[in-house]
Amino acid sequence: FGCRVVALGPGAEKRGVQIGDRVISEQIVPCWGCRFCNHGQYWMCQKHDLYGFQNNVQGAMAQYMIFTKEGIIHKVPDSIAADEAILIEPLACSLHAAERADVDFDDIVVVAGAGTLGLGIIGAVRMRNPKKLIVLDMKPERAALALRMGADEVWNPAEVDVLAKIREITDGYGCDIYIEATGHHKAVNQGLAMLRKLGRFVEFSVFNDEATVDWSIIGDRKELDVLGSHLGPYMYPRAIDFIGNRKIDMRDVVTHKFPLAEFKEAFAVMERGDKSLKVVLEP
Repeated sequence: FGCRVVALGPGAEKRGVQIGDRVISEQIVPCWGCRFCNHGQYWMCQKHDLYGFQNNVQGAMAQYMIFTKEGIIHKVPDSIAADEAILIEPLACSLHAAERADVDFDDIVVVAGAGTLGLGIIGAVRMRNPKKLIVLDMKPERAALALRMGADEVWNPAEVDVLAKIREITDGYGCDIYIEATGHHKAVNQGLAMLRKLGRFVEFSVFNDEATVDWSIIGDRKELDVLGSHLGPYMYPRAIDFIGNRKIDMRDVVTHKFPLAEFKEAFAVMERGDKSLKVVLEP
């Protein structure tokens, strides 16, 4: 979400914003008192308030919203269009995932999933210039976007034996890094199989179903590094810069726009997911 300041509460001047400024708040509202906040790990705050999602803060599906005094607020330049500004949050999350992956020049990287967040990851990994960037997705329109975002190849797991193919191009070893961004439990075992020994698995998704794996693959057989990725800590300034200066071009990610009054249809389009990526509500 993104918005323009129309009123300021007590102490707001310390945030460096004025009435009329375009702003965005990070999705988490830290408590600033738990062990994680006190160590700079605010994105893992024990209380873990999220706008419109958890605990005590309201969301942005309204004409007005309140940024709490604990929130982390960033100014957004007027040069960034509204339908690009709302992509700052997902891109920040994608940048964090790419940072967790710690991509190097010699790495063969596989990104599973080319949705909104997966496309951001593709753009972020491309900036790190790996040896090869392969994307897995089953939807042709997303495959085309993945290539535009910087993928070298896109493989459809429904049509291609991706395990055999990754072994073919790596002399039988497997990929160096696998980033899971589908939210499908089968993609977890797929990634464990595709990775080489001593490889790196980054888990970025939220799952509806439990993912059951053979942990001996992680420990005894391959000694893998398995890393989680949560939110977009410290990445919002970079995301604003990358979008504003077209370092990562996210313009094609927004596929549908609806006025706020048509929110039911917007959610229906999003749930179908057949032709949609980012669906925007405009108050």
